[in-house]
Amino acid sequence: MTAPEAWGPARTRAVTWHDPAAAAQQGLAMGGMDYLRAIIDGVLPPPPIAGLIQMGLASAEPGTAVFTCTPDESAYKPIGAVHGGLVCTLLDSVAGCALHSTLPQGRGYTSVEIKVNYLRPVRSTSGLLTATGSVVKAGSRVAFTEGVVTDASGATVATATSTLLVFDLP
Repeated sequence: MTAPEAWGPARTRAVTWHDPAAAAQQGLAMGGMDYLRAIIDGVLPPPPIAGLIQMGLASAEPGTAVFTCTPDESAYKPIGAVHGGLVCTLLDSVAGCALHSTLPQGRGYTSVEIKVNYLRPVRSTSGLLTATGSVVKAGSRVAFTEGVVTDASGATVATATSTLLVFDLP
């Protein structure tokens, strides 16, 4: 089936990534902060999802993480705005990495739940999105984090709270 002419020319975007298993294996020998710094410094590759939604880990300090993302229309839903799933993924990433920055070698985490509040639409004209995550409470088994996403103008577009399970890695 060919697309109707009214749709205009097809657009494409290439996505590339490196083997995530190799980076994860190297990460087992590092504490969380060292692992995040290795990604920021280009010593380890970013996870594949980063290339897919065009986000990057911009900075990390113990208890905080910052990602940036410049969404384009490839992330649009039918009504002409960026899909909320992209924003939720940013928030889930900063929430998890904020916690990861506090974990010692041999400890990992997974999201248990995330609650997102979408405050304004995001479009390709919104410019650079900045997502900042911070640890609210890091327990030995359960942790609580929060995140905020702002657009290029500094307006808050979404917020989130997250609960994460902390566990020993193999």
